[in-house]
This record gives sequence, structure tokens and C-alpha cells, in this order.
Amino acid sequence: MTNLRVILADDHPFVLLGVRAALEMHAGVAIVGEATTPTSLITLLQSTPCDVLVTDLTMPEASGKGEDGLDLVRRIRSTWPLLRIVVMTALTNAAILRAIVSEGVVSALSKMETMDELWQAIETGRKGEVYVGRSIIEALAQPRDDTCRPPPVLRLSARQAEVIRMFVRGQSISEIAAALGCHRRTISRQKREAMAKLGVANDPGLFAYVRAHGVG
Repeated sequence: MTNLRVILADDHPFVLLGVRAALEMHAGVAIVGEATTPTSLITLLQSTPCDVLVTDLTMPEASGKGEDGLDLVRRIRSTWPLLRIVVMTALTNAAILRAIVSEGVVSALSKMETMDELWQAIETGRKGEVYVGRSIIEALAQPRDDTCRPPPVLRLSARQAEVIRMFVRGQSISEIAAALGCHRRTISRQKREAMAKLGVANDPGLFAYVRAHGVG
């Protein structure tokens, strides 16, 4: 049987270890490379032919700076159009999940799913089809209730929204504090509170949310 060449990308070593072990149980699967940052993933793809990419959506760079996972996936699709992509994500924000699956070309499933479901996603991709995990389908099926409740971004204070906009444009906490005449700890607190309101847990998740939903 011809090997199915797979590249894995995730910034958590234990996730990589678990996914590798699960996939290598299937005959004909060859894990041909692993990456832990967006930059290392692009470098790996440039040098290592593969059939399937299994990737997290929110991998920070080695510098700690967040990367827009949606832009990364689109860049990979543009450069390697024949590559089958399976996104495994811990994100639960419906707006981000909707952005992932909206174009109908990338398979997606939650990290809470079983490894059997990951294999189903890979097998579906080999047939040229797209697989969407059950947890993501359930999240997208929840009513948005737009008429009764404003989107999360509207619940940010004006200062919190300003801090988030400056941060996603690439300014550091120190630079934002200097620009706004505040203490660095104040800006960090405002950013942290804003992220809690938006339902994101880390900087990559914040970049993905703003890409999908905007800020005010």
C-alpha cells in the first residue's frame, strides 16, 4: 500500500506525540514531518512533499507573537492547492469556527474529538471531500440570537476595544501603554479582560477572532 504522507503541526509536544501515535497505527501512514510554529511549518512544507497536513489553528511564533491561523491556512492552500488540510482546534468561538468551514475546502474538528474522528477526516480528505467534526457542527448549530444580544465585541469598553485594535496591529503592550499614557500593567489587565469577554484564551485565538469578527 502506498504511504499516505502526513505532516503534523501543533505547538504542544504532547498533542504531536498523541496524534503521531494514533495515525501510525494505520497501515500505510508515514509521518514525514512535524512543526511547532507557522514559520517552521511553511519551511517544512517547502522541503517535504506530503499528502495531508494536520494542523492546529492557533500556533504562536517562536517569538511569542500570535499568528492569524486563518491567514496561515489560506496561504498554505494558495501555495499547495492539492494538499489536504485538516484543522484540529480547541477554539469554541462560533464566529471563528464558521470562518474556518465557510469556504468548504478545509476539514475541521475539535481537539476534544477522538482519534477515530481524525482518521475519518483524513480518509474523507483523500476522497476530495471535506469533513466537519460533530462538536463543530453542534457549535455552529447553536442559534446566534443576534436580535436579543449584541455581538461580544460590542460589550467591550471603548478603551478595551482600542487596546485590542492596537495589539492586533502589531504593537506591544509597552508600546500601547506609552501611546495611551497608561501603566503597562493597566494595559495588560484591559487586554486580559477584553479577551475574557471575547471568549478567547490566548493571543493566537485573539488574532483569529478579530480576523473573523472584527472589533467594534
